[in-house]
Amino acid sequence: MQVADRNREARSAAVLAVICGVAQLALAPNIGLGNGRANFALIFSACVALLVGGRRAVLVGFFAGLFFDLSTTGPIGLMAFCLTVSSFLLGLEERNRMSGDLAVTLALFCGADLGVSLVYHLAMLLVGQADSLLDVIVFRTLPTALLTAVFFVPFAYYFSRMHVSGSGLGGGHFGKRGF
Repeated sequence: MQVADRNREARSAAVLAVICGVAQLALAPNIGLGNGRANFALIFSACVALLVGGRRAVLVGFFAGLFFDLSTTGPIGLMAFCLTVSSFLLGLEERNRMSGDLAVTLALFCGADLGVSLVYHLAMLLVGQADSLLDVIVFRTLPTALLTAVFFVPFAYYFSRMHVSGSGLGGGHFGKRGF
């Protein structure tokens, strides 16, 4: 007999928020490639958008972006805007996109990752925190997108395997044994 655990979704989101928040503050500033740093706020908002979508994803995207903005030296509201838009686009279907094919999940995330990184760093060029368009694209956008995608893979793998069992964030039609 399967019992629905209605709090599993909230617990999963809370644990994911804590992990990504700590990683954003402690890990991201210390691991860099060129001038790029991993964006764990994007990872968090994308996971929620791909797991549940809808209004919740948009709100999570906004607050994750605001957290990112308050923890960096960039303009406040820029990443909040970027993550709100990306969460809206990733969560349009309002269903669990992570329980299916892992390659599709990674492709969706990489597109959003590259778009958010490019828009954010182009805006940094406009406000004078970058030197040139070459600096923005080669030394900031591509390394940021690459590092963020690399750090997203374990989250995507975990959520693609965890939620196939039929309960939680989108569940699926599979039984307890995965058949």
